[in-house]
Amino acid sequence: MSKRDELIGKYAGDIRDKLGAEPDMDLLRKVTIGCGPSIYNADAETVASSDQAELDRIRKNYLMKKLGLSDGPELMDAINAVIDKYGRSNRSKYRPVVYYLLCQHFNKQSVYG
Repeated sequence: MSKRDELIGKYAGDIRDKLGAEPDMDLLRKVTIGCGPSIYNADAETVASSDQAELDRIRKNYLMKKLGLSDGPELMDAINAVIDKYGRSNRSKYRPVVYYLLCQHFNKQSVYG
């Protein structure tokens, strides 16, 4: 099993354990691959939800650039909703899981089609 497959398994476990949902493994794999080498760096692999600059980067680089959404307050509302759902007190919010949840929130799975 490759390192990437191990990480995807870890992310799927997080979705099951912390969110009580069964992940769409195909979408999770594509989102994880889309994160590139950041998943192999412990600091970059997680989202610092208390850092406004980090949340702004997610809004600009993922929601607007990758998913092609227009800027507006609904983007930050969605990020906050996903962080709340994942658990603000949860220290390890994995970037691929946050991106996966945002992709589903905006029904933009076709971006990874």
